[in-house]
Amino acid sequence: MRSPSGGIPVRSLRARITLLATGLAAGVSLVLLWLAWTLVGDSVAAVPRMPPGTTVRVDGIDVDSSVLAEHLRENARDEVLLAGSAAFCFVVAATAILAWTFTSRVLRPLRDITGAARRLSVESMGERIGEMTTKDELAELAETFDAMLDRLQAAFDAQRHFVANASHELRTPLAVIRTELEVTLADPGADVVELRRMAGVVQDATQRAERLVGSLLLLARADGAGPAVTETVDLAALAAGAWRAVRAESEQRGIRVDFRTEPAPTRGDPALLERVAGNLLENAVRHNVDGGWIEVGTRAGPQWAELTVRSSGGLVDPGAVAELFEPFARAGIARTARGGAGLGLSIVRAAVQAHGGAVTAETVVGGGLSVTAGLPVAQRP
Repeated sequence: MRSPSGGIPVRSLRARITLLATGLAAGVSLVLLWLAWTLVGDSVAAVPRMPPGTTVRVDGIDVDSSVLAEHLRENARDEVLLAGSAAFCFVVAATAILAWTFTSRVLRPLRDITGAARRLSVESMGERIGEMTTKDELAELAETFDAMLDRLQAAFDAQRHFVANASHELRTPLAVIRTELEVTLADPGADVVELRRMAGVVQDATQRAERLVGSLLLLARADGAGPAVTETVDLAALAAGAWRAVRAESEQRGIRVDFRTEPAPTRGDPALLERVAGNLLENAVRHNVDGGWIEVGTRAGPQWAELTVRSSGGLVDPGAVAELFEPFARAGIARTARGGAGLGLSIVRAAVQAHGGAVTAETVVGGGLSVTAGLPVAQRP
């Protein structure tokens, strides 16, 4: 197997483990062989010797006792060395064979993980390793790998869903613009009134597409690494500023508003936090009923600064409240009759989470929604 650059060959993990095990076995065997050779020689030398000059008859030949002792010592060492060498070769060969065989079985889950990773693509994210028979580090790695694939698949599915919804939302105003232009251009008798009407429709559709693109860019910014600017802002002041932008529409529809605000300082990006307050109040007005009501409250606790917007409106299924924070999600016709792309609460959640906060929502008895954005409170000087 070659390196990714195509240069020097790289040994496989199986071969490296086998070489390591064989080398360790060979080293230990050599040490044991040397110890046995030394101990045998010392043991023979420690045998009590005969007086100097004593001769011993061996096979009819008189041999000096000291020469015989040295001969026995060397012979014992040679036999130990011969038998030890044979045992050394056997141990090294057996270690290499066993290490190569068992390493293959041990590393089989790793090959499964590698094979699954190679087979994966955006179109085949359903591939999984599955439960393994062993319960070791490789099994834990496989579980971690499968969990990562689950998260990646969820992210890809959410991305596909988001792109499909964004394309659908952008297609509507573009289709309106194209239809108006084709109808008007096909009418040779179109007068100034007709052209002005067409221009008004095109302008409205263009503004809708512009708002949608702006919302998408803001959502992408809120989903980023974090706020680019960090300043101390007051949620009560942001709520008051956001209300001025929707006050005229609220008065036209006879919606009553009740402010119960107190200083609620937090730190973050003023532009993003302004959109949090703006989107909450815009939703409260646009998804409200004529003659309805809105309650706006801010408060600062020991750890959190909270902005709460409660409003009347159509009935909302309590089980579908969590889905309202998903991009392009809407709570039925009653909450979308006055337009909108379904990105308001998605931007609110993304912006609040980017500041280390959290958003919660609950239905209001009789119809409507209550949304609370909690952000880390800023320490007062």
